[in-house]
Amino acid sequence: MPSRRLALLHWAAGYVAGCGTGLWSSGVWAGPQIEEPLSHAVRTALSAAVAAAAPPEPLLANAAAQQTYSDWQTHASQRLARYKNNAAERQEFLQTIWYEARRAGLPLSLVLGVVQVESGFRKYAISSAGARGYMQVMPFWARLIGDGDDGRLFHMQTNLRFGCVILRHYLDRERGDLFLGLGRYNGSRGQAVYPQAVLAAQRQWVHAAD
Repeated sequence: MPSRRLALLHWAAGYVAGCGTGLWSSGVWAGPQIEEPLSHAVRTALSAAVAAAAPPEPLLANAAAQQTYSDWQTHASQRLARYKNNAAERQEFLQTIWYEARRAGLPLSLVLGVVQVESGFRKYAISSAGARGYMQVMPFWARLIGDGDDGRLFHMQTNLRFGCVILRHYLDRERGDLFLGLGRYNGSRGQAVYPQAVLAAQRQWVHAAD
């Protein structure tokens, strides 16, 4: 309906403005991800992806790749400073984002946009639906693709790895459709508000490294 579409556009515009003023930095905006039955093959693949613990060191093949990584770190760290004051914490967080996003085949800016909308970059965020951490991962995922310890979802690398693996899974299910994949991640598939919010946030993090 036109009135609904207009309302969504006004909301998205307000969201973009809010990002600039820190309006959403303290909020937790996770929807109730839906526990869906997974085939044995999918569950095995996801479990292997999460269990393959490796240090989040960037894989930089040459000097050009190292320069790209350094430039991205500088760019992203400047923006992240409004959420994280400690430079060492920002560096560790961004290094892990780089590793896990690359590992899952996701744009860096998309993962940062999801984290911004879902948790406002708060490590210990908990939503009303029970989702946890930076990427607001629901506890049932710890049972489906982890060791069952949902307390680990507050660990930075574990949370980012779960979030990236789950988002990659949903995008694959939706044949790469970003709108539907993001909606499924948030538990609001088919509704425009959440994908629009993430895409608005993503635009702030776009860099040549994507």
